[in-house]
Amino acid sequence: MVYVPKILAFAGSTRKESFNKKLVKIAADAARAAGAQVTYFDLRDLPMPLYDGDLETEQGLPENARKLKSMLQANDGFLISAPEYNSSISGVLKNAIDWASRPVPNEAPLACFSGKVTTLMSASPGALGGLRGLIIVRSLLSNIGAIVLPGQVAVAKAHEAFDPEGKLKDPKQSASIEALGRDLAGFLAALKGR
Repeated sequence: MVYVPKILAFAGSTRKESFNKKLVKIAADAARAAGAQVTYFDLRDLPMPLYDGDLETEQGLPENARKLKSMLQANDGFLISAPEYNSSISGVLKNAIDWASRPVPNEAPLACFSGKVTTLMSASPGALGGLRGLIIVRSLLSNIGAIVLPGQVAVAKAHEAFDPEGKLKDPKQSASIEALGRDLAGFLAALKGR
């Protein structure tokens, strides 16, 4: 039986016209073309309250946090495009990670992150393309057990980088994002397809 890598792709943004949503879709298409089964989802479709330990104690995990955990657990790897907010991680991405990290009965700690192979990218109107935020996302995911691949791309001046169809105008930038998707699919195939 041939192993097919299962990858979850999403952006740490809820904005409808998010540059990071456009970016991660390019990587997702390349991972699909490389033979992976890729599921894209939008955090906008899974609204969650701000993480609150009292709320968790009183009501358990919100339904959308359980849905997110289930999606994360069902996949071998993640493509994440992480916007930079004030030189850091976006609130919606941090909140999603915080809720998903919470254990449920009979579950190993950090089960939906531990050993998951992750590739990061970002797009920002700024000159660094979100690079400062990626440092924090990389550190956070590594600390909760994800395997974060070293390759990443930060697209600067994102407000000028995309065409009306959501594709990158610069062929070199597009090729580098496509390579991220292909590399994640290839890494998972080599790691798990033995």
